[in-house]
Amino acid sequence: MPIVDPVKKAIAQERRLYVKICRECGARNAASAVKCRKCRSKNLRWKKRELKR
Repeated sequence: MPIVDPVKKAIAQERRLYVKICRECGARNAASAVKCRKCRSKNLRWKKRELKR
């Protein structure tokens, strides 16, 4: 069931796509994270995302 409300869709995309991934253990972290919440590594990357066509 697709989301048709544009405000709710924007909130959902923000929550799903804008996270940081730990390169050591693969855990999902908050966008504002500096260290991993699981292994405390500082080796974080942004989640890869593509625009839907």
